[in-house]
Amino acid sequence: MRTLKVPTASTRKRSVLVSGHATSVSLEAEFWSALTEISISQEKSLNSLITEVDRVRSGNLSSAIRIFVLDYFLRESQLTGCTPSNLNEPNRSG
Repeated sequence: MRTLKVPTASTRKRSVLVSGHATSVSLEAEFWSALTEISISQEKSLNSLITEVDRVRSGNLSSAIRIFVLDYFLRESQLTGCTPSNLNEPNRSG
């Protein structure tokens, strides 16, 4: 069984445009990287993607972005068959 490594969480504040209005968002570096990866895969700017999250959120924007990123990658993992329950299982292919 593999041991999970939890990186030290340090937040980074960035200025973004949400629906044309300047605001700042604080997220951990890993979430900024993941959000950037999603924006590239969807061929959207970070501002555009964050605006979409903002339009449907019910809590604060930073939390909504974290949930969006988690949901995105959970859905992706379901498509590839890699789920949180089997992350620690050894690869038996080959």
